[in-house]
Amino acid sequence: MSHSPEPLALKTLVVAGRSLSYAVAGEAGAPLVVLVHPAFGDHRCFALQLDALAAQHRVAAINLPGHGSGQRPDDPTRIVDTTGLVVALLAQEGYERAHLVGVSLGSLVVQDIAARFPSAVSSLTVVGGYPISGTSPTVQRAQTVALLRLLPLLLFSLDRFRRAVAREATLTPQARELFLRSAQGFTRRSLRAFAGNDALMRASFQPSAVPLQIVVGEQERPLLRSVAEDWQRREPGSVLEVIPGAAHCANMDNPGVFNERLLAFLGRHEHAAPAGHIQSGGDVHPEVA
Repeated sequence: MSHSPEPLALKTLVVAGRSLSYAVAGEAGAPLVVLVHPAFGDHRCFALQLDALAAQHRVAAINLPGHGSGQRPDDPTRIVDTTGLVVALLAQEGYERAHLVGVSLGSLVVQDIAARFPSAVSSLTVVGGYPISGTSPTVQRAQTVALLRLLPLLLFSLDRFRRAVAREATLTPQARELFLRSAQGFTRRSLRAFAGNDALMRASFQPSAVPLQIVVGEQERPLLRSVAEDWQRREPGSVLEVIPGAAHCANMDNPGVFNERLLAFLGRHEHAAPAGHIQSGGDVHPEVA
């Protein structure tokens, strides 16, 4: 698999009128890793992980609803629908379990999957995120303020908006260029997919039911660095990894160190599910987009 950020061939999963597109790499039957990108990007945010992961794993890099190319104008799918769709993806690909890796917004989604379906999760890695349960109002306000600061750009210039997001999310020129390319599929219409995202959050803190790795860039915003450290203290069994030379999207800024530490964590929690023994249920129809 090339390190090129150009889009891979995508599969499309449809369940009860809701859809999810995703790219796959690696050998079927190897332990499955599901990758969930940050807001405004798409599956290409993981272009620098695919080679390293696919050598020993089956990889499914999804496009969150409202993100990526080939979106239908009438698609009602929202980001909060992703949990059920990823569980259907596992069944469609022939797996009972998967490692989950989420960056920023993707980290909230993978936490929701792990909270609702812990038996389907071998391990959980969150990058540049915060816990979906018991998060302080200060953190949530800060995230809202950061988004509101960018929205005027979205209204007046999609190009300026995408470039501003790339600067906020990444540190290195290579990572910024990669993020910018991955953001080309995000449009003003994409904002509809964010409706109902509050449902991902829980008021009271709940420890993770699965092995948890918390990843933060060394140059992450101080508030999120502090949140990551506090989160690890509340989860004594978790692992905190600080990636040098990286900011919010640490996997893109320093892929070498990130990949090494991710693979080491996955290796400690491998649970391969034999392919082909799970029957798809409901209205599940994979096809090449």
